[in-house]
Amino acid sequence: GFRLPIVMPLVNRALAAPINIHCDHSDSMGARDSGWIQIYSENVQEAYDNLIQAVRIAEHPDVRLPVMVCQDGFVVSHAMENLEILEDDEVREFAGPFRPENALLDPDHPVAFGPLALPNSYFEHRRALAEAMRTVRPVILEVAREYAALSGRSYGLFEEYRLDDAEVAVVILSSAAGTAKDAVDLLRDEGIRAGLLKPRVFRPFPAEEMAAALGGLKAVAVLDRADSINAVGGPLYSEVRMALYDLALGGRAPKLVNYIYGLGGRDLGVEHLQAVYQDLLDLAGGAPSRLRAEYLGVNEEADHKLEREAHQMEPEAMT
Repeated sequence: GFRLPIVMPLVNRALAAPINIHCDHSDSMGARDSGWIQIYSENVQEAYDNLIQAVRIAEHPDVRLPVMVCQDGFVVSHAMENLEILEDDEVREFAGPFRPENALLDPDHPVAFGPLALPNSYFEHRRALAEAMRTVRPVILEVAREYAALSGRSYGLFEEYRLDDAEVAVVILSSAAGTAKDAVDLLRDEGIRAGLLKPRVFRPFPAEEMAAALGGLKAVAVLDRADSINAVGGPLYSEVRMALYDLALGGRAPKLVNYIYGLGGRDLGVEHLQAVYQDLLDLAGGAPSRLRAEYLGVNEEADHKLEREAHQMEPEAMT
């Protein structure tokens, strides 16, 4: 609400309850509509590169919004991995000096700061924030081009992996995209035209660009590491489905399914992704679409046991 250029490295972890400190995306997805820009990282190299670019994005005069740079808890944050780093002077020059629009401690130009906005002004503040978010995508791409010239590493709004000639594809965030790439390579060796789209920028959501990238496919699975309890699907699925809505009106959109996976740090293996791609091949072959999400890798027997025990407990025991 203050339009401050805060950059927050976020190590994604599950939200309680029950208490869990392992990886899923319920923390950042819980804040997805609060006005933060959100950038997701597959590995330590991307986390490092995204963080440096985030400073320029947040401080851009057309933006002035806070940025979350997300990386998966433990899977990336506590892992040892090689990366290439820039010299401190290179980073300092790329970031440039910080020039606040309103200095808090400037006695020659005193200003008052406060969080209060009453009905006669609050709506306009939120509308201005929404308009600022619409300026972010070109700024992200502009900063990425400059960073590529400095580092040799290129970034966009999302990454397409073997998607050019794909018939089926998975959309998945962060570190699990690495596992999905392994599954794609194995399927390609079998002659199956599988692909992957890994979103980098979730807020602002690149709806038009994503619709263009996915529109020619036969079937797409969106994998969420957060559950929108009792909604049609997870938060990423909802965004992708809405992006493809206009294509659906023209009859060209792919069949779309959603999986919830990896909650509380549950592992996602190549075999899980291979099963998802097989599901997509079945959909491409004529199997009916499903509206609601399926849970990938959950222990169904344990899940039903917990549900039965909850119903059998006496009120005093539950208290």
